[in-house]
Amino acid sequence: MNEFIEAQVAFGWEELRSSYDVVIVGGGGHGLSTAYHLATRQGITNVAVLERGYIGSGNSGRNTTVIRANYGIPEAVRFYQRSVDLYSRLEDETGRWIMHDRKGLLWLVHGIPGTRNERARSIVNQAFGADTVYVTPEEVGEICPEVDLNAGGGEYRVTGGSYSPHAATARHDRVVWALAEGAMKRGVHVHQRTAVTGLLKAGDRVTGVLTDRGPVAAGVVVSAVGGHVSTLAAMAGVRLPIRTHPLQAFVTNHHARSFRPIVASAEMGFYVSQTPRGEMLLGAGIDSQPSYSYRSSYEFLSYCSLPAVTLLPFLRDLTILRQWSGVCDMSVDMSPIMGYTGVDGFLVTTGWGTWGFKGIPAGGEQMAELIATDRTPELIAPFSLNRFKEDRLMFDPGSTGTTH
Repeated sequence: MNEFIEAQVAFGWEELRSSYDVVIVGGGGHGLSTAYHLATRQGITNVAVLERGYIGSGNSGRNTTVIRANYGIPEAVRFYQRSVDLYSRLEDETGRWIMHDRKGLLWLVHGIPGTRNERARSIVNQAFGADTVYVTPEEVGEICPEVDLNAGGGEYRVTGGSYSPHAATARHDRVVWALAEGAMKRGVHVHQRTAVTGLLKAGDRVTGVLTDRGPVAAGVVVSAVGGHVSTLAAMAGVRLPIRTHPLQAFVTNHHARSFRPIVASAEMGFYVSQTPRGEMLLGAGIDSQPSYSYRSSYEFLSYCSLPAVTLLPFLRDLTILRQWSGVCDMSVDMSPIMGYTGVDGFLVTTGWGTWGFKGIPAGGEQMAELIATDRTPELIAPFSLNRFKEDRLMFDPGSTGTTH
């Protein structure tokens, strides 16, 4: 936090102008990444990021910081691998310590169908740029000795899995602040406590936004809102194939800092990693009922804890310290939506579901290129909104919805 305060002092909080070339609604990771890449890659700095709370106060501050590219379809593998690569260079690029830590990801399976699927996914990953290898139960034990391969003698004994050595974690607030500071240094305005209440339109074109501090004209308005994107899009006359679901997580008290990889099991429905402070951080899939609620539940704790202690018995000796919830904009095919909306002057980066943190650098880079060139980059072309009209869904349920 101190680093961002220093940036405020150094560059000042500018007054909200009456117009900008680009207005980005949403001061989370994707909004700030778009602004950062507009400034650093495209030389576009007459940009405002409008955040109704403080930057990173939404889902960017509530995720569990996993960075991976082991998806199940080629388009997703290429996109998220680009993000993995950009994350690995972000500290050197920004000069800020984001606590990037390459841990490796063990994705476990528990039967013949899962074993077959994981072998196939590893092959797809290798073919499209992600370093993912299939591993046997013996190799799982070597990578993470804490895993009980027999799963307590129950039905979920480990029959194999995949290992992604370049998977990592990073501190979410440091990522947000590094991007904000980098953008501000180059002249971008970041306005906190500035709520967007409506859109300005001229005919069918969006020409700006209405805020609680007055109207702001814009050449382009980008919605990088998390959680309430459908409301903002409806103001532009855009209907998005999005439902919003809560996603919960929790941390335990400190454990000896010896647990190295990120461990996940889609079949058992949980994942776990260790924080730099030694806490064990656990999460699971989204709540089944759509909601905008940020309330935590005991049902989630019991649902997530049972498989976790079954595979990792040492967790039984730890105490739950803190639990929280965020909300996820889930597209119907479980893939993000980036780019044009069919309404002139209004773009979206949304549908990030449970995988939004992973895509922050690549999503911002690609959206900035689209804004600057008025052409959709090849890397995100498959994720355009018109795929739903054209019936070419990017459905990848096998590798989404488990790790945020």
